[in-house]
Amino acid sequence: MSLSVYNYDPNTLEYIGASEADESPLEPGVYLIPAYATETAPPADVPGYIFKWIDGEWMAEEIPKLPPVHMPALSSRQIRLGLVSSGFTLAQVSAIIEAMPDGADKETARIEWEYATTFNRTHPLIGSVGVALGLTDEQIDTMWTAALSL
Repeated sequence: MSLSVYNYDPNTLEYIGASEADESPLEPGVYLIPAYATETAPPADVPGYIFKWIDGEWMAEEIPKLPPVHMPALSSRQIRLGLVSSGFTLAQVSAIIEAMPDGADKETARIEWEYATTFNRTHPLIGSVGVALGLTDEQIDTMWTAALSL
């Protein structure tokens, strides 16, 4: 007879697979549960989620979406026309940057916005301005793709 155990990563606590526990050579019928394993089976696979062993139970966690690293860069013209065609004003972007706390981050954002000749989708300024405008990553991606043709 064997006993299935369910293993999880010691750092991330993420489910990594099942294995068989060894029977104790000193106590027949008693199984040795390895570290970072449990006898509790995780729930059935749910697309888009992983399971982590937290506080004695499996917890579902949405798989984080990866940033769109393969989107082509936009020119300064394209990003500005894309914002305007999506109903935003350039003044809104400037106001978001001006509302940042004084310091190097604000000055860097100002320089990027005013002087960059191209914009990469994964640049932190794109994400922070998008959030301030109330946009989701999916909405930014859609706008970005549309701006490529401008």
